[in-house]
Amino acid sequence: MIKKELRAKYSKQRENLSAIQVSDKSLEIANQLLELPIWKFTYYHIFLSIVEKKEIDTSYILAILQGKDKNVILPKMNSDTSLTNFLLTDNTRIKKNNFNVPEPIDGIEISPLKIDVVFIPLLAYDKIGNRIGYGKGFYDQFLAKCRPDIIKVGLSFFEPEAEITDVYTEDIPLNYCVTPQKIFQF
Repeated sequence: MIKKELRAKYSKQRENLSAIQVSDKSLEIANQLLELPIWKFTYYHIFLSIVEKKEIDTSYILAILQGKDKNVILPKMNSDTSLTNFLLTDNTRIKKNNFNVPEPIDGIEISPLKIDVVFIPLLAYDKIGNRIGYGKGFYDQFLAKCRPDIIKVGLSFFEPEAEITDVYTEDIPLNYCVTPQKIFQF
């Protein structure tokens, strides 16, 4: 399937989830993450969920990261479709942007080269780790600035598609995708 069709299909599937399903499945994903070999690192980049789009509730993952005393990095979207990354501290103030994305207002900026693990929002992905977001390219631009060995972990309520047929050379695939039931490694 092509990206446009997959975006529509998985947006609809997420719309049909109840708030309780989103919460339960998000907790299951967080628990699955504990099985990944990613916990020896220091800097973890995580997105804050768009509740209105029924994205995975990353608050459970955030609690794990803070419980393990990890440095948590939050993205802020820029008008040029780039991300600026800030360290989450006790003083970090969060505000929703025009897309309803909760993001830090400002703070201690962290270079993409420092980040070890990134949790990536997505709508769909395929069996070889290609992923589809909302189509603006924020994460592709961001990942291109990261170290080549950064660990890219997608989070999804759903199983992979067989194939995304219109993948671009700029699209950066995942290392893992974690669902409520299973971990996929690519």
